[in-house]
Amino acid sequence: LLGLEPPTSGEVFLDGQSISRLSRKDVARVLQPVFQDPYSSLNPRETIGEAVRRPLQVHGLGTRAEMDEKVAATLEAVGLPRRVLTSFPSQLSGGQRQRVAIARALVLEPRILICDEPTSALDVSIQSQILNLLKRLVRELELTMIFISHDLSVVRYISDRIAVMYLGKIIELGDAEAIVDQPLHIYTKALMSAIPEPDPRSERHRKRIVLEGEPPSPMNPPDGCKFWPRSPVEHDEMLRTQEPAFEELVPGHWVSNCPYCISKTEPS
Repeated sequence: LLGLEPPTSGEVFLDGQSISRLSRKDVARVLQPVFQDPYSSLNPRETIGEAVRRPLQVHGLGTRAEMDEKVAATLEAVGLPRRVLTSFPSQLSGGQRQRVAIARALVLEPRILICDEPTSALDVSIQSQILNLLKRLVRELELTMIFISHDLSVVRYISDRIAVMYLGKIIELGDAEAIVDQPLHIYTKALMSAIPEPDPRSERHRKRIVLEGEPPSPMNPPDGCKFWPRSPVEHDEMLRTQEPAFEELVPGHWVSNCPYCISKTEPS
């Protein structure tokens, strides 16, 4: 999505243009990443001011005074005081470093943030602060955010729409409420049944879907329906060899249309 690696097949389009035909600088003005590990995503030898200023320098945006003012304003927008401008990453906590990484991504005023597990390396209390910060920035700056995570509770909290992937393929896509409350694919049902409930009384009465076996190798995925080796419902020969279509079964709700994987199977 960021254009850092060429796709093995297909293309990524942005405003009708393939990003492979855009320069790195053009892509960077629109798309910016926030990486998973705040401890390794910052140069330990650069001050915070230098790290956040670097994108402006690369793109030649403004005088030094204008850059400095932009950097300070962006840091304040993510909840960091101006005094951290001269600090080094080692002098900051993990949550503060992730705020710096977010500021560095925002300083070019991109339209899209791609956040790759941006809270998984942080303590739970700090995670909530960063998630609330991201939600506020998306709202105030009118950003699009692609948030990649294995933490289903976080996904449920922060997402407007959810895409569920299995072996590199999107198998279900729709509004967050529909995906969480009315999943269609058996894999999505299993994932959602595993989200912990804060009320232990609810947990006792909830039914779980426990999947058998291990996921196949992404380097050598099965033919046909990718989920058939783990499905609790036996697939026929055709769906072991022919991949089901990705279709809109409910308005706004897309799913890999395998009749066995989207059957009325209930948790046991």
